[in-house]
Amino acid sequence: MTILLDIRLISVAEYHRMGELGILNPDEKVELLAGQIVKKPMKGTRHTSTNKRLEKLLENLLGDRVLVRTQDPIRLDNYSEPEPDVAVVVPNLSFYADHHPTPSEVYLIIEISDTTLRQDCEYKSKLYSQAGIEDYWVLDLNNRQLYVFRLPSPDGYLSRQEISDVEVISPLAFPDIKLSISDFL
Repeated sequence: MTILLDIRLISVAEYHRMGELGILNPDEKVELLAGQIVKKPMKGTRHTSTNKRLEKLLENLLGDRVLVRTQDPIRLDNYSEPEPDVAVVVPNLSFYADHHPTPSEVYLIIEISDTTLRQDCEYKSKLYSQAGIEDYWVLDLNNRQLYVFRLPSPDGYLSRQEISDVEVISPLAFPDIKLSISDFL
């Protein structure tokens, strides 16, 4: 027998209000995904150093053409505000003082995975695809490979490519930039 529960989703506005009221602790490691507050895992040394290396690499290669945000929120819709490891977004003179970047302002999302590969490749990829994020990458630290998701659809990405650490790839928005996974690690 299947039991259907009537689940109440939390909106982005309610999520922010919970933070303002102290219901969520400012130091609490959570993000809002599909109307649910999800705990984020602790980041180990490898994850943190890779994140910083990616940030600097992308800033050096892309310069003023982009703003590289690390572990900062992006607003996908009224029910999802993930905090991807790296978001390469349209530069904004106010540095997004009045809103978090939305899908139309996102060039590339990168998640770094050492313990969250399944969540990043299945659950988050579907959320990003439904929001229309054109270029989503998951860097698998354990296997030294990159999963590249492109061609978003409501049911998930239509293209998923696995890149080894000796291959080269370019972000869709910046085909003049050539990256190797070994550059990231």
